[in-house]
This record gives sequence, C-alpha cells and structure tokens, in this order.
Amino acid sequence: MAAAQGWSTVTANVNGIRAALRRGGMQWLAEAAPDVICLQEVRATHEQLHEVLAEGGLSHLHVAHSASAQLGRSGVAVLSREPQKSVVIGLGHEQFDQQGRWVEAVVPSALGPITVVSVYVHTGEADTPRQAEKYEFLEAMSDRIDTLLKRAKRNKGHVLISGDINVAHQEVDIKNWKGNLKNAGFLPDERAYLDRWMSSGLVDLGRALGGPGPGPYTWWSWRGKAFDTDGGWRIDYTLASAGLAAQAQQAIVGRAPTYAERWSDHAPLTVTFAPSR
Repeated sequence: MAAAQGWSTVTANVNGIRAALRRGGMQWLAEAAPDVICLQEVRATHEQLHEVLAEGGLSHLHVAHSASAQLGRSGVAVLSREPQKSVVIGLGHEQFDQQGRWVEAVVPSALGPITVVSVYVHTGEADTPRQAEKYEFLEAMSDRIDTLLKRAKRNKGHVLISGDINVAHQEVDIKNWKGNLKNAGFLPDERAYLDRWMSSGLVDLGRALGGPGPGPYTWWSWRGKAFDTDGGWRIDYTLASAGLAAQAQQAIVGRAPTYAERWSDHAPLTVTFAPSR
C-alpha cells in the first residue's frame, strides 16, 4: 500500500508511447514515481505497451489498457503500484469501446479505494459528423460519471478521472480564446459538459490547485511558436470526487524547459494527496 504520508498520480497524453520512450518520456515518468499513471494516446498493442514499460523501467506496475482496434490510434491505460480490481474497458458503447478511449480500475490506496479512469475524448471538428460523435461520447461519459459517483458515495470510495478531455473549460484555459470561440475544443456546448460534471460533484484539481489562471496550459501545437510563446490550451484534467479532492495538496504541470526537451505535445499533470488525519 502507498505510504501514509502521501499518494500521487500523473496523467499524460504521451502522443504515442513508443515515440515518448525515444524522447525520454518513460524516464520522466519513472523518475516521477507516482502511485498511479493515466496514459492517453498510447497507440500500441498490449504487447508493445508492456515492451515499452519494461524498457522504460516501469514493468513493476499493474496495467489496465484499452487499445484501439485501429492500429496506431488512441489507446488509454491505467498503471498502478497496487494490484487493480474491477477493471472496466469502455463505456458500454460498441463503437467507442473499439476506439481505446476509456478504461477504469479500482485501485487501493492510503486514501481509500479509488476508481481511477483514464480517458481520451475525441478532438472533434465543428459542424461535422466528427463533432456529433464527440458529443455522443461526452454524453456517454457523463452518464458513467453519474454512476461512478453514486457508487462511490454508497461504498464510501473515491473517483478520479484523468485524461485528455480535448475541451478548454473557461477563457483562462486557452491563450487565444477569442479566436477559438467557433472551434472544436472551446464550443459552448462542449464546455457545458465540464459545468455539468462540476455540478455533479467533481472537482477540477488542476484549476483548484493551480491558481486562477490564465493557464497553466497543458497542450501546445508542435508547429510554429506556440510552445515558445506559451500559446497553449488547458485540455488535460484530473477530476476528483469531493472527498478525494479535499485531500489533494498540489497540482503541477510538467512543462518542458525548452521545445527541444518536449517528449509529447502535451505536458503531464501531477497531483499529490495527503490522507486526512
């Protein structure tokens, strides 16, 4: 079991785990040594994922992985120090469950049992079928969140949902918000889902512990000068049920010092907790 003095989690869109290994991402995660790691855009088979974890010094972790049926796309995973229980792949939606976008596992911790979710929401594209699919996923995700929160309350457990939501919630979560009002990722109907989740009892730990903003951002395009000018988006989240959020101490975005040192177009988000006395 995690030591009583604290517990930590990292969420990271690795932009392809094999590429992240080459760029130093697995070394970064191994050195961070959190109790739980939530990965998105793994883009690997089960065998490839375990090979990378072994090469990257993370083979000791327990793994729940939802791979995409389409090779080289999507894929999410929950890695944990402690053995996992009640692993669930997908949202009970045949189309989405083949895309590698949702995986959950119950993980024991010093904070109590935690249902940990790694999620990768569609990018979307305004006024296209891709956006309609994104909304369908967000709706299915919302239904599952309601179920998890009710179950956690009944069983005196916690819920932790981490991942790339591909939605900037508020103006302080995107550098060029005025220029993106009609673009996927900052549409009012997308942002309303985050409002809904907060109203249902989830706490956005990145914002709650990261200050009022603007930023800190978690994604910058590989192209142009977005990283150098901090022209980013905050689209990677760790959301926690109220009882777990009350034990959260710190949230840090691991922004690389320079463009050349990036191992993904996203930065990892680390959240640390201290058990209530």
